Amino acid sequence: MRGEAPPSEPDLVEAAGRLLVERGWFVGLAESCTGGLVMARLTDRAGSSAYFAGGVVAYADRIKTGQLSVPPTLLATRGAVSREAARAMAEGVRRRLAVEVGLAVTGIAGPGGAVPGKPVGTVWFGLSLPTRFLEEKVEFDGDRTRVRALAVEHALRLLVRVLEGEPPGPDQDRTQASSPGR
Repeated sequence: MRGEAPPSEPDLVEAAGRLLVERGWFVGLAESCTGGLVMARLTDRAGSSAYFAGGVVAYADRIKTGQLSVPPTLLATRGAVSREAARAMAEGVRRRLAVEVGLAVTGIAGPGGAVPGKPVGTVWFGLSLPTRFLEEKVEFDGDRTRVRALAVEHALRLLVRVLEGEPPGPDQDRTQASSPGR
C-alpha cells in the first residue's frame, strides 16, 4: 500500500477514545520509528486514562526482545521492519500491559536505514485484538519528519477503522484463537 494520508483529522483521537470506551477496552502501544508520537497523540486529550494504558518505545532490538517478547530469531531472520515484527510487537504489548488492544508501529523513517526491499518510508503496523490480529504495510514518501507524521496518522486511522468493525461490549471472548493476518 502506498501511503498518502489526507490532512490530520483532529477527531481521530476522539473517535478512537470513544470506540475503546464503548467496548470497555484499553489500548497499549509499541512504537519504534514513531518514538512515542502515537502515544503523545492519544494522551493529548484530558480523560485519555479511560482508554489508554501505556506503551513501550522499542527503538532498540534489545527492548523489542526484552520488553515485548519479540523473539531474537525473528529479528535476525525477518528484521525489525517486517510483518512478523509488527505482529509480535503488537501481541507483546497487549500481553505485557494486559490490555485488549495492542498497536505497534515499526519502520524506516530515514534518512538512512534503507535496505533492499525496504526503502526509507516503509512502515509496518500491527494490531492485536482479543480475537484477531492484522498487519499492514505502507510506504510513505517524504523526509523523516513527514514519514513519522504520516505513520502516526495512519496508526490512528487503522485503530479507528478496525474498532468500527468490532462489536461493542466488554464481554468479548478473549480466549478465542486469532485469525490469520492478511
